[in-house]
Order: sequence, then C-alpha cells, then structure tokens
Amino acid sequence: MILSRVKPAVGGETSTSVSEKKKKNKIKIPSLEEYLQQRDYLGAITLLEFQRSIGEREESADLWIGFCAFHLGDYKRAMEEYKALTAKPDCLPDVWVYLGCAMFFLGLYKEAEEATLKAPKSPLRNRLLFHLAQKFSDEKKLMDIHQDLQDVTEDQLSLASIHYMRAHYLEAIEIYKRLLSENRDFIAMKVYVALCYYKLGYFDVSQEVLAAYLQNIPDSTIALNLKACNHFSLYNSKAAEAELKNLIDISSCSFEFAKELIRHNLVVFGGGEGALQVLPPLIDVIPEARLNLVIYYLRQDDVQEAYNLIQDLDPSKPSEYVLKGVVNAACGQQLGMRDHLKAAQGYFQLVGNSASECDTVPGRQCMASCYFLLRQFKDVLVYLNSVKSYFYVDDTFNFNYAQAKVATNEFKEAEEIFLLIQSEKLKSDYVYLSCLARCYIMNQKGRLAWELYLKMGTSSDSFSLLQLIANDCYRMGQFYYAAKAFDALEKLDPGSHYWEGKRGACVGIFQLILANKESKETLKEVVLLLRNSGNPQVEYIIRAMKKWAKDNRVFLS
Repeated sequence: MILSRVKPAVGGETSTSVSEKKKKNKIKIPSLEEYLQQRDYLGAITLLEFQRSIGEREESADLWIGFCAFHLGDYKRAMEEYKALTAKPDCLPDVWVYLGCAMFFLGLYKEAEEATLKAPKSPLRNRLLFHLAQKFSDEKKLMDIHQDLQDVTEDQLSLASIHYMRAHYLEAIEIYKRLLSENRDFIAMKVYVALCYYKLGYFDVSQEVLAAYLQNIPDSTIALNLKACNHFSLYNSKAAEAELKNLIDISSCSFEFAKELIRHNLVVFGGGEGALQVLPPLIDVIPEARLNLVIYYLRQDDVQEAYNLIQDLDPSKPSEYVLKGVVNAACGQQLGMRDHLKAAQGYFQLVGNSASECDTVPGRQCMASCYFLLRQFKDVLVYLNSVKSYFYVDDTFNFNYAQAKVATNEFKEAEEIFLLIQSEKLKSDYVYLSCLARCYIMNQKGRLAWELYLKMGTSSDSFSLLQLIANDCYRMGQFYYAAKAFDALEKLDPGSHYWEGKRGACVGIFQLILANKESKETLKEVVLLLRNSGNPQVEYIIRAMKKWAKDNRVFLS
C-alpha cells in the first residue's frame, strides 16, 4: 500500500521539523558571477534589477546592467545605461568607450567616435577607433591605428575582423588559425573560420569546421544559423529551414540581434516571402538586408526601386559590385540608357579580373556578363562553358547561355538549351520566343516557329515575331512558312511592302514543287494566299500556276 504524501498518516509537524523542511526546500539563487559565467545575461539583468527594486544594490550594478544588455545585443538599452552613467560626476572615464561601443553597434558611428575620443587611451579605445576608421573608409587613419595594434589576442581578432569586412577572407583565416593553434580553448574562433570559408563559397569546408564547434556548443545561435546558411547553399531552402527549427521560435531566443538575423534569413530561405515587412527596418542593422531587398525588387521587375536602394551604396565587396552591375544592366536594358550599361560592364570587369575572384564561379560569370554587354559572344562562351556544369538546371543561366549560342550561330545547341528552361516567365519573354523561333528556322523546323507565333496574342511582340519568321524562313528557303508570315503581315499592314515578300515566297514554293521538294497539294494553298492580295500581279502568277497544275493534273479548285 502506498501512503499519501499530501498529509502525514498520524499527528502533525513540530515547529522544529517545519523549520528544517523550509531550509531543505529553500531554492539557492545563483549569484551574478554564476550568471555571467554561464553567459546567462538575461538572468543577470533580472537579478540586478530585482536587487535594485528591493534596495540591495550590487556594486557597480548600473555598469553590469549595461554590460549584460550589450552582450544580449540590446545595444539601445546599453547605450541608455552608459549615457546615464556619463551624466554622473563620479563617472569612470572608461564608460565613455563602453558608450562608444554601444553606439557603434547601433550604427551611430559619428556619435560613437565623439564618445570614444573622450575616453582615456586604452587597447579597447584603440580597437574601436580602428573599426570606426574602417566604417568611415579613412585609409590613412586605418593604417596609422594598424601600426599601434599589439600581438595580443584581442587586437589580432580586431585585425582579422577588418580583413573579413574587406573581403580578405584568406588573411582572416590565417590569423584565426594561428590564434587557434596558440589557444586551443578558444573554440569560438572556429565559427569565425567557418564564416570565412562560407564567404569564399567553400560551404562543405565551412560545415566541417562548424561541426567541431557545435559538438561543444550545440545550441549556439550564430553557429546554427551559419549551418542553416550552408545547407541553403549546398542543398535547398527546406534543408536550411529544418536547421533553423530550434531558432524559428524567435520569442524563445534571448539574443536580440539573433532575432533580426533569423527573420532576415527566413525571408531569404523563403524566396523573398515577407521581404517588404522584414527587410526595410534591417537595412542599417544587417548589411545583407539592403542587398537582399534589392534582389527582391529585381525579381519583382521593380528595377527603379532596386536602383534607388543601391545607387548610393559604395561597394567594397565582390557581392556588392556584382549587384550594382546587375541593377545597372537592368536599368540600361529597360530604359535604353548606355551610361547604365557601361557602368554595369565596368563593375563586372572589376570583379572578374580581380585576383581573388578571377578563378571563382561568380568571377567567371562576371566576365561572361562583361563580354555579353560588349557583344563579344565568343568570349562569353569561353567563360560560360567553364562553369556550365554548375548550372545545368538553372533557368537564368541557360537563358543567357542559349542567347550567346544564337549569337555565334550555334543554333542546334542553342535550341537544346532553350528547351531546358522551365520558367513560364522566361518562356513568355519575347527574347526567348524570338531566339527559339530563329533556332527552329535555322534548324529547318519552320513549322515549330510558326506554332510559337500562333500561341501568342495580338501585340507588338507578335508582329515583330511575324517579321522575324517571314524574313528568316525566306532566307533559309522555307518558303511555305515565309509566305504564311508575309500574308499575315500584309493583312495587318495592307499598304506596305510585304506583298513583295509574299510574292517571292509563293514563287519559291512553286519552284520547290517543280523540283519535287515540296508537295504538289501545297499549290492550292499558295493560290489562295495570292488571291488574298489586291495586287494586279496576282492574276499573271496564278495563271502560270494554273497552267502547270492543269498539265500535271493537280486539282486546285
């Protein structure tokens, strides 16, 4: 029999037993130091605020609240705490540099510099000024402060981060690896190394390095997010979202900056879904937010908004140069402005010729784009042929690749590549339709070109396609479809010169019939096409055809 544990079976508790029980059940509240050691900054702030509310102030409590808020990524709260401290007459001079750090992470770079210069000289002050010089693109000041950096871990980490921000990833990796060899306990540096490999496009290597860190810290927000990004690049968006399953519940994450990062990446993984709600407020918080919003506008064919967003961006990384090139190319093509196209060509050439990018896939794509704009299509194919194995099912790549093939008269290959494209948007584009029609005609498949026209609605594009079919079929001796196309053009524009094209095509069909290269039954349709014209030459031509038909027992009525 199990006795009830709610009440004692016999008698009551003595005062002594109650007292002892309370002592046993008393919950031990962790100290501030214990919270900090566990990196539980939210718990530390809660403890400090509770102590403040009951009058038990921890020594330097305000400083510690600012410290914890900063490490939580709540830089606004940290700034407010430090500002309040600087207003006090007994403020420690070093608080000014702490205030500068909070302002720096809020993007208030000018204010951060003003605050930092009020602090006494120190290694932290020097490092912060180093990063500010990078933000201000002040190369002279950057080099001057660089000379003052010491061979200590903190200064070397700052130098590595500057290399990272300047896209000098190999130099950053060299520093991180050296520091790791000297301090094997600093495993967080593995995340920095993984980030550099990610930026270099070595996603599998990045994943391997990251795995070593996640074995020790399996719940790291930054590491899991990077793992998701690697999966996005290596596999697909579903794999990436699966990796973020522990972070998607954003409310459970105590890191403010991570919340924004996860929202941002979920938009990217989702193909831009929710972009206009999530990305605009993050433009000055996450550098990639501006770039991804530009990409979103490009995908929506809102070239003007994309240009407005990127025109004042001073590119410093290959990805930024490439995106400025793409936007300028889109503007140039849409608006017919040569200056935009020239700017795009310059951006692409700069990236494609750079030592760090010339042998990468994006670098070769840039050179292909540069030559595409210069209309040097043989050179375009040199670069696209070298990377085509990476893009077999990429519609955009195949669209450009096939166009270059058409421009170099490689129509058989161009037709095959065009037919690989699945995007309905691209397949309805006039460039696609006209190039594919030309491929069909040059490959002696005029009927397929004519069927492309029949599927189009009435528009200026359908009129242009008719002209292309008429002229190319005529040139290639496919007179039957040339005649049909010229007939349709003549109906749309009766007073034009299309009669002459139709007349020549009809005579061409008659010659093919005489040479037994075209069915005799086709002559009946030719006569009908000629009768649709009001030109006086018609009767003379039809009379000759009728005479031949009578002599050769071909029924025309």
